[in-house]
Amino acid sequence: MSTITTHDGTEIYYKDWGEGPAVTFSHGWPLSSDAWDGQMLFLVQHGYRVVAHDRRGHGRSSQTSTRNDMDGYADDLAAVIEALDLRDATLVGHSTGGGEVARYIGRHGTSRVAKAVLIAAVPPIMVKTEANPEGLPIEVFDDMRAALFNDRSQFYQDLAIQFYGANRPGAGISQGVLDQFWLWSMQSGLLNAYESIKAFSETDFHDDLAKFDVPTLVLHGEDDQIVPIKDSAIKSARLIKGAKDVYYPGAPHGITATHQDQLNAELLAFLRS
Repeated sequence: MSTITTHDGTEIYYKDWGEGPAVTFSHGWPLSSDAWDGQMLFLVQHGYRVVAHDRRGHGRSSQTSTRNDMDGYADDLAAVIEALDLRDATLVGHSTGGGEVARYIGRHGTSRVAKAVLIAAVPPIMVKTEANPEGLPIEVFDDMRAALFNDRSQFYQDLAIQFYGANRPGAGISQGVLDQFWLWSMQSGLLNAYESIKAFSETDFHDDLAKFDVPTLVLHGEDDQIVPIKDSAIKSARLIKGAKDVYYPGAPHGITATHQDQLNAELLAFLRS
């Protein structure tokens, strides 16, 4: 397997396909780099080099008991970028991966970055606080932790339905899409998936978003049942200077799959702009 080893000894698996300008992909929780295959193959066919890694504790990377937080995730992304010597890369992040991209820019800057794309991403912060009264109550995430601990297999099956909007009339989501979500999720370590809930829900990205100084595209489904659009993309687009935001009417959280062709075209146009 293709892996790099981080400073704390964690092995991070990655895919590196194609030749041309570099695009990196940071996946959502609790999936793996396989969730990006529809975007990666498309961009390879259009002359791009695409790199995606499995977050620590997910997919084929080490199930470490440490650094299961946004700082750790961002540093792992930096380790991959530096090991492969990627320059002028476009960083693409979905959901938790959008937080990873934001924290990367906050911690490591944009010296190797040309553009950024946040897709159904968790910034600026998901949980309800005094400073973020519109957020989701902490009990929502406590319930997720309890369900994950008690029966993670059933939890992931139930989550897939909301993730792809399969509970909406006329959704047309295939059983295969739901099944692959379950498969990818079950490959994550229980400890890692459990601790990641705190990372994606309670991390405050306001300072990170203020450091964005590259062209940025924000994409989000208007019917996102996982990361509500009003608490995330709409706020992030206001906080990132010059960001372009595009919202998909009636679309769910998992738009990389449900709206693959539309999203791929949007991504390619942004890369070429």
